[in-house]
Amino acid sequence: MKNKNKKILVTGHKGLVGSSVLRILKKRGYKNIITATRSSLDLRDSIKVEKFFRKHKPNAVINCAATVGGIYANNTLRAKFIYDNLSIQTNIINSSFQNNIKDLIFLGSSCIYPRDCKQPIKEKYLLTGPLEKTNEPYAIAKIAGVKMCEAYNDQYNTNYKCLMPTNAFGPNDNYDPNLSHFIPAFIARLHAAKIRKEKIFKVWGSGNPLREVIYVDDIADACIFFLHKKTKDSLINIGSGIEMKIKDFAKFMIKELKLNLNLKYDSSKPDGTPRKLLDTSLAKSYGWKSKTTLQKAFWLTYNNYKDNIKKR
Repeated sequence: MKNKNKKILVTGHKGLVGSSVLRILKKRGYKNIITATRSSLDLRDSIKVEKFFRKHKPNAVINCAATVGGIYANNTLRAKFIYDNLSIQTNIINSSFQNNIKDLIFLGSSCIYPRDCKQPIKEKYLLTGPLEKTNEPYAIAKIAGVKMCEAYNDQYNTNYKCLMPTNAFGPNDNYDPNLSHFIPAFIARLHAAKIRKEKIFKVWGSGNPLREVIYVDDIADACIFFLHKKTKDSLINIGSGIEMKIKDFAKFMIKELKLNLNLKYDSSKPDGTPRKLLDTSLAKSYGWKSKTTLQKAFWLTYNNYKDNIKKR
């Protein structure tokens, strides 16, 4: 993106991905970034969103706003997850079109793909099988966003792209053990175990599901990379290729932190999808790939967590 004075609206700028997008845009010299806090703009309110767009007149949009969470939150807040996400994305996509914005990034998640999907997951596997039940409402909302962008591109010749990242983590994550994804949940619980000198570390389910993870700044980099890039594809996977069993991620972190902990598995908790590895050959064909190693990503995230703990 050459014109660094163009107005870019970043929604969800206080969240994990949004804060990373904002930080990297500023670092790269972008001068005209528009944001709005949740208290000043309810993105679920179509009238308020339309007024905001007319007032601020952005040239491009990176939509990072969403109601998100881990397996527990997805499974217990099902109505909230489908309502919030359908409302937020519909208002942003349609207001973008109504205000002649051609370039938009819509962020989804790898959970949009079928539960028992062929691996690694290609974009064309969307809607080829049943979804994972624990996050079905969230996934359906995000699939609707993908199809809405595709429809607007087809009918109105917009350049709306849907980036589907794998499990993200990084600074400014949600570390609530019950509501967060597994990496930040592990970081918070392992730090507590370190302080308390505990000997047992519990892992939900069997610990055997395979997960691919990606550092949040790599996702932000992809958002900026693809924002004004003209592509024939509107759905693009964003992954790292860093894949392990959940229990092996726990073992990796325990080793990095030099802790003496024994793993114990809680079979009363669900495993979720058995495996989610994205095929990122399409993103690579356009010239993008992730750059951050797991070790570097872990320490950047863990140190950020420790810094935030000190500030409380």
